[in-house]
Formats: sequence, structure tokens, C-alpha cells
Amino acid sequence: MPYKTVWGRRLLTREVAQLPKEILNQATYQRIAGIVKQNKQIVCQRCGRTTQQQEAKLNEEDYYCPHCLLLGRNDTTQELWLFEQPSLFPRQIVFTWEKTLTTEQAKIAHRLTTQVTDHHLIWAVTGAGKTEILYPLLQLLLATGKRVAIASPRVDVCQELWLRFTAVFPEEKIILLHGKQQIPYAFSSFVICTTHQLYRFYHAFDLLVVDEIDAFPYVIDQGLQYATETAKKPEGQLIYLTATPDERLLKEIKRTFQIHYLPLRFHQRLLPEPRLIFWNNWRRCLNKRKKMEPLIKAIQKLVKKNHVLLFCPSIELMNELQMKLTEWLPTIKISSVSSKDEKRPEKVQAMRQQKYDVLLTTMILERGVTFENISVIVLGAEHEVFTKSSLVQIAGRADRKGEFSNSQVCFFYHEKTSAIKKAVKEIKRMNKAGKLLQ
Repeated sequence: MPYKTVWGRRLLTREVAQLPKEILNQATYQRIAGIVKQNKQIVCQRCGRTTQQQEAKLNEEDYYCPHCLLLGRNDTTQELWLFEQPSLFPRQIVFTWEKTLTTEQAKIAHRLTTQVTDHHLIWAVTGAGKTEILYPLLQLLLATGKRVAIASPRVDVCQELWLRFTAVFPEEKIILLHGKQQIPYAFSSFVICTTHQLYRFYHAFDLLVVDEIDAFPYVIDQGLQYATETAKKPEGQLIYLTATPDERLLKEIKRTFQIHYLPLRFHQRLLPEPRLIFWNNWRRCLNKRKKMEPLIKAIQKLVKKNHVLLFCPSIELMNELQMKLTEWLPTIKISSVSSKDEKRPEKVQAMRQQKYDVLLTTMILERGVTFENISVIVLGAEHEVFTKSSLVQIAGRADRKGEFSNSQVCFFYHEKTSAIKKAVKEIKRMNKAGKLLQ
């Protein structure tokens, strides 16, 4: 049934034109204007954003939306085709996870499965097992013929989620969607995608989970939030996952969401608390080995028991530092990865397989990825890219998996910023609450 490929999809006229005619002959859909003019403004019906006409002109007659260009230009020459999706049938679900939920995880999982008409926020520390909490609900919904999706702003997070879910739902056709993938879309009852892919869905999902809701760009992009609301069915369930919700979000949703707080990790150990290391004018030391001793000694000490993720505030600095460390530490296997690295998936997988002693990285690995036996170093923690939330997330890469290995977190800084202070304070607050559950 080729027409299944458009079930629940929201496509532009130019995208529909590429479909075989037999699909359109069999599908049910409605068509609406891609752009609506209102006074001196335009409203995009794909992302919901409003723009002044003078800022969105194509020519004398036509306008476009500048906010959702990433998935192809929506303008006044286009229509949005909204394809209906029939009900699916109940079926047997194969689930192969051999572990069990902790008492606190099980409590939250029970609430999700018994309050399926409510929206939920799961606020859990890094490594608490937010993903595993979803397992009972996903089993229930898939078995009763429902369609589910899990979305995240980050490609790396989506790839990690796809690996986890395909392992425990081995017979499910779980489709992974993101902008860097060349595989054509195929219908699936279980979708994992970046949040930008939600623009292409309309009233498709009975359950939509948004992981890492505080991550850029989702947290500041009203269009992505509109896409989330319209991608799920009107009566569908919405679940947010995060370790670091901001105060604005909590204030906005506290009346409409059930909020579940979990301050203890799955393996019942507390979060490693960052060790703050003052390093005066560290940027001026990069070219001289003797002046780099604080960082070199820290790496040499940490790699005796763990592998190391070394976070840098920029790609340029990361590349420069990798060259120097490779020269100065020839017996240590060192690599690097960033958003511009074409071998990024392969390098992340190699780190999972512990093929590197040290992996230098930027913000792309701040969240959503899990490695075993990992310590963390942040170089230049005072830099503006390291917010309170990102520092908490980065610290949370340590001691997530496996037996206790004395994983450590080191923040090297020139200036103790408000973000550093707040991150340390939040981690200590989480640990205080976590001790009560140990």
C-alpha cells in the first residue's frame, strides 16, 4: 500500500508533485494555503510564525516564511497538503529488555500508563533512566494500535535513542528521521526524529515525546513548539523529558502538565560534583607545553581509570588543542569530533567502544549520549557557550554507565561565572534530594 507513506504527513505542493499519482488517487487529504496574508503581515501555516510583509517579500505579489526555511521554502505559491491517517490495528509487541525499573522509575511509569490523557514532564537527573521509564507506556500504546514518536533537537540524541529502542523492540520498524539522512521516508508506527522533522507531520501521533526540551534551538523556537503541538493528534498525549528545565518552562506548564521529579540515577549513585580548577589566562598557555601542565596532568591522572571527554568552547580551539596534545602525549589515543565532522557518527561509536583514551568535543556531545567509564573535563568553563544547563548536562556524562570507576568532572576556568556557580549548586541540590532515595 504505497499511499501509507503519506499517512499523517504535512507536505508542500512541490513535495507532493514528486509523489506517484497512484498515491494521491488513494490518499485522503485537505489542502490549505501555505501562507496567509493578514493586514501588513503574513502567517505561515506550517510553523505558525508571523512576519512583517516587508521582511518576507519574494516579488511584488509573493511572500515566504523566513522561519522554517530549513525544510524547504514555504511561500504564497505553495499549499500545504494535510494527509489523513486511518486507525491502526492492535497487535502483539515483542519487548526484550531484561532489566527492571527502580522503585521510583516504576512509580512514574505507572502514572504515565494510567493517566494517558494527561501531558507529563519527567524532570530527572542525567543518567536517571528517563528513556526506560517510557517502556511500559510504549508497549501499551503500540499493542493497542497507536502511533508514537520521540523527538529531540539533537541528531546525536536521536541516534542514541534509535539504538536503545531498536535493541528492546527488535521486531518494530522504527524509522529514524533527520536532515542528514538520505533514506526516503516510509510509514512506521514508531518514529524517532529531530524536532525539525515534526513540521512534516500533521495530527499523526497518539503519543509525542520531546526529549531534551531545554536544548537549542527548541527552547527558543516558537515554530518548533507549534510543529510539536500540530504533529500530535488533537487528543494525543505529550511528554517532555529533561534534566535541566528552565524556570520559564516550569511556570508555563505547571497548570497543564503532570510534573514528575527523579533526583537519583538508575544505578543509585549520586552525580559526580565538579572540581573547579582556576587557571589564569589559560588561552595564552596553549602553545607552550610547560604552561599546559595543569591540563596535561589532569588528563594523565584521569586516563589511568577512565576515558576522558574534553569539552572545548569552539571548534578552532578544539582543533588546535588536539594537535598539541597529540604531540605532547604520544602514548594516549586522542581524537576529536564536532558538528562539522563528516565522520561524527563513526567517532561517537568508536568512543562507545572505548577506542579513544581522550575525545575532544564541542557542545554536540553535551547531552543524550552515554559512554561507559567516562570522566569529563571542561576547558574554559567561563565561556558564554557554557550555560548553567549545559554545564549540568556535561557533568552528567560522567559515571552514567557500568560499575563505579571513580569518574571525575573538572571545570577549568579563568573566571568563576554565574553559570558555573549555579551549575555546581544545582548538582549539589540534586544530590541532596537523591540521598533521600538511596
